[in-house]
This record gives sequence, C-alpha cells and structure tokens, in this order.
Amino acid sequence: MGPRAHRAGVERLLASYRAIPPAATVRLAKKTSNLFRARAATNTPGLDVSGLTSVISVDPEARTADVAGMCTYEDLVAATLPYGLAPFVVPQLKTITLGGAVTGLGIESSSFRNGLPHESVLEIDVLTGGGEIVTATPDGEHADLFFGFPNSYGTLGYSTRLRIQLETVKPYVALRHLRFDDLESLQSSMDEIARSRVYDGVAVDYLDGVVFSAHESYLTLGTQTDAPGPVSDYTDMDVYYRSIQHESVNHPKTDRLTIHDYLWRWDTDWFWCSRAFGTQNPRIRRWWPKQLRRSSFYWKLVALDRKYDIGDRLEARKGLPPRERVVQDVEVPIERTADFVHWFLKEIPIEPIWLCPLRLREPAPADADQARPWPLYPLEPKRTYVNIGFWSSVPIVPGQPEGAANRLIERTVTDFEGHKSLYSDAYYSKAEFTALYGGERYDSLKKRYDPDSRLLDLFSKAVQRR
Repeated sequence: MGPRAHRAGVERLLASYRAIPPAATVRLAKKTSNLFRARAATNTPGLDVSGLTSVISVDPEARTADVAGMCTYEDLVAATLPYGLAPFVVPQLKTITLGGAVTGLGIESSSFRNGLPHESVLEIDVLTGGGEIVTATPDGEHADLFFGFPNSYGTLGYSTRLRIQLETVKPYVALRHLRFDDLESLQSSMDEIARSRVYDGVAVDYLDGVVFSAHESYLTLGTQTDAPGPVSDYTDMDVYYRSIQHESVNHPKTDRLTIHDYLWRWDTDWFWCSRAFGTQNPRIRRWWPKQLRRSSFYWKLVALDRKYDIGDRLEARKGLPPRERVVQDVEVPIERTADFVHWFLKEIPIEPIWLCPLRLREPAPADADQARPWPLYPLEPKRTYVNIGFWSSVPIVPGQPEGAANRLIERTVTDFEGHKSLYSDAYYSKAEFTALYGGERYDSLKKRYDPDSRLLDLFSKAVQRR
C-alpha cells in the first residue's frame, strides 16, 4: 500500500468523521462483519475506512509489518508468507481484520505459545471517539489506551495503523491427531503439551482440539517443517475436521499441509458450520464452486436467514419450535476444562466443540500491570486457559426467557472462573458486566478518549439491544 496511500486513507477517514452530525453515534461504514451480535439500522453516514484495508509495509529484517486497521488476515498473510513470515497469531477466518482481532480479541492454535493477537502489537494509531488520532505504545503518553484497547470493540476508537511483530515460519506443517476416549486424559495431555511445547520428543508449534463426544475427542499437534513431500488438500472434496477422526488411541493419525493451507484449514468449511448449508454432502459439494467454499460466503447465507427467518420457518413446517442461536467462545482454566465440557455436553445439545489452549505471552511489557496486563479481558499471567468454541443453535423451550441457553452458559462460565468473548449475544446485567470487563478502568478510558460519548459504550454495544 505504501505510506502515502495510507495517509490519503486516513484523511478520508477524518473527513467522514467530521461529516457525522455531532449528536449522532459514530459507527463504521462497513457492510460486512464477523460479529454475531445484531447491529442497529441507521441512516447516519459512517466512517469511511475504504482506504485502510491493506498492508502498508513489511520489514523482513526487523520481522515487523505496518498494517492498516481494516486489512484482513487473508491479505496480511499473503503479504508476509513470501518472506517466510507470518503474524504470531492468525485467527481462523480469512476476513477477520487485524484491527478487529486486536480490539475484539482473536485466537488460534499458536496461542499456547504466542498468546492473543494484541500481544504482538508494538504500537497502534487510533482514531478516538474525540476525533483525534493518537499513537498508543506500551510506554508512551497513551499507554493506558494501548493496554485498554483489546476487548474494547470500537468503543474507545478505531485503529488506523498497527505495527506488529512477525515470526519466521517454514513451508509445511506436519500434523499428529491424537485420539482420547475420555476428557480427563485429553485435558492432562493438553496441559502438559502447552507447558512443555513437546510431545513424544518432537516440538509442537500449533495445538488445538476437537470434541465430538465425551468418548471421542482429539488433540491436533502441528510441527513446522522444511521437509518436502505430499500434502493434503481440504479445499476440494475432503473436509478437514473429518480427517481428524480415527479409531486408535495408541497411534496418532498423521497428515501434512502447506503452511498457507494450515493457517486457513478451518475457513473452507467455517470449521464444521458449512454442514448447515449442505456443503459437506458430496453430491452438493461437487457442484459448489470452490471460490464460494469460504466463511465470507457462508456469512451471506446467515444474513439471508436472519432477514427472512428461513431456519425457523423450516422448523415450523416440521412442527418444531424456533431455535435459539448459541454461537460463543469462552475461556476456562485448563484444570476446569474437562468438567466444563462434561457439563456442556449434558446441558447444551451441540457438537462438535473446538478447543484451543492459550497462555499470555511472557514477559508482559514492562509498563503493564503484571497482575492483569489487559484490563478489559483480565486473564492471569502464567496460567493456561482453554478457549472452547461452540457454534450452532438449540430448540427454544416455551416459557423460558429470551436467550435461556446463553444465559445458562454465561453463569456457568463465571462459576468456572472463566470469561466469554463479546462477539456474539450477551445477556449480563450491568453489574455483572462491569465486574467482568474492566469496571472503573474502562470508565476512565472512556472519559479520556471519548469524552462526548460519540461512540457506544461497551455494555451498550455488547449487551443492550439497539
């Protein structure tokens, strides 16, 4: 993109900010999103981010990149892989933006060693709610914004440029799929691998898992390699998550992917959610265009379902009740993982479930609060958590309050000392929300960087229906 083009994009952004009426809420003029929360319709013009969608520059010697806030990871990875480099954490879906992953959190199978995307950010330029662009660094004038920006979801401002660290990657990833017949054994092995980063004498660079049932679950261990050889292709007829399954608990199943295909292994079938559209049926898959086997296209189908209530209409024709969407990612301490999954499989009829261990990077920046370095999503340093992702729906029980299943999950996650990501439906009370997501620290940031409340506050954006 280059610095000059980036500056022009920033000027368009500022001009669009000034064009929004003073009494109107400032929002992005962005048609697509990876959020599952409903967005209120508005006729007010939004922020023009059309000039902030690219990589600005890559420095292969310093292993850094300057990236515009609305650049997708698909474009970011395409720019860095030719140098043998990749972001420290590449979220699973191609159209997630770097700015979105930092302000809204992101995670992937490198998170047990690299933490979350915001932990590899060196500095951020942010358009604040007050209409000025500030540069936030760990030790500068706006260090409070640097540490408070993650999990703020655009309620403090929007990133226009991020300088991030990159890591060296090899061209292939060798996979080992370990089967477990009980969740306790899976938890124990995941904990040990996350700590040691080794299994059976071989280094582990990537680690995640899939639970199909209490008696069938897997850990997938990825190891970067230069060794040439045949690789699998899960963008054609084969479905990646089905390739994980096998019968032996004593002998791992092995596989190989290019680093590119490994990073995007989940996007082709949106993990397993493409089955809702019939894409995994071989007779349909054969005729489904490959370029439309991707999460961004499935999102368009979801939008149509929301607009016309297609799913509920089909359920009604079968004499079945409407369904409650249960699309969530939660983090629980690793020692509570098996117990939580047992509870979930008993109470919420959804499978499969994704598991992804994570630990905050060490050491945290010197100016961070070493007890809780990222106050709006306060994970403990030196503690392993497991992200548990489940994305489907359950039948609505007559007489239950709206979001009954989601409310039950929220209460249980809190009981398990966990946290819930805010990209989807949330039902917390104001008091619960304040205790979990920043409290007074958030209020202080809001007063400094959005003094006239031009942006929605976090509770309004994440919980209240607008």
